[in-house]
This record gives sequence, structure tokens and C-alpha cells, in this order.
Amino acid sequence: MNTHGHGQPPAARLDATFAALADPTRRAILARLARGEASVRELAEPFAMSQPAISKHLKVLERAGLISHGRDAQRRPRRLEAKPLAEANKWIERYRQFWELSFGRLDDLLEELKAEQSTQGRTRKSGATKQKGKGR
Repeated sequence: MNTHGHGQPPAARLDATFAALADPTRRAILARLARGEASVRELAEPFAMSQPAISKHLKVLERAGLISHGRDAQRRPRRLEAKPLAEANKWIERYRQFWELSFGRLDDLLEELKAEQSTQGRTRKSGATKQKGKGR
């Protein structure tokens, strides 16, 4: 089994992962490999591009450590490697938690503002009613 990307520092691996995922063809290749290993020819079938073009995409994915290839008689099937995706997910997860906390604080603030407006609205209405009563 041949894998790349694992000898890189974590930040470089993350950069390579996101760069590889930036292309829709490479994401489609990964989606196909999530169902099981496949040959270059099998991976190229759904795309209107040459086999050399697909091979270039595969090299980017291999360099990022997202796929690996082995030997199966005459075939060199590609397979999905989960570790770089797990690392990217872990990185994204930190920011998801940050945004959830931020949205939670925003929700609290909005509820506070609604409560204040509701209280002010009742105060104004009762004040207006008292004013009407004084004029009589």
C-alpha cells in the first residue's frame, strides 16, 4: 500500500487536504471510493475527461494522503484513506463549536431584547391609558 501526506507536518497535511477537496471532480472521486476501492478506469468512467486528466486528480489526492493504491494482480486499485478527512473534520469541528457558542449568545441577546421591548410596550400602553384618564 502506497500512501503520501503522512510525513508532512499537521498544518501542511491540512492544507493539502483542503486543496484536494476544493475540486468537485476530486470530491466525486472520494465519494465513489467511499463505496469501495476502484481502478483508475472505473474512477474515470463517470467523467468526460481523459485518463491522464483523472490520473492528475488521483495524484493530488494521493499527495494529500486521501487515497492510496495497492497491487491486485494487474490492477492498482485506489482506496479511500480516512485519516486526513478525520483531521480536517476535527479542525472544522473546533470552529463549529465556536459558531454554536456565538449563535447561542446571540440567541440569548435577542431574547433579552424581545423581553425589554415587550416590557417597554406594556409600560407605554399603561402610561397612555393613565394619560387618557387624567384628561377626563
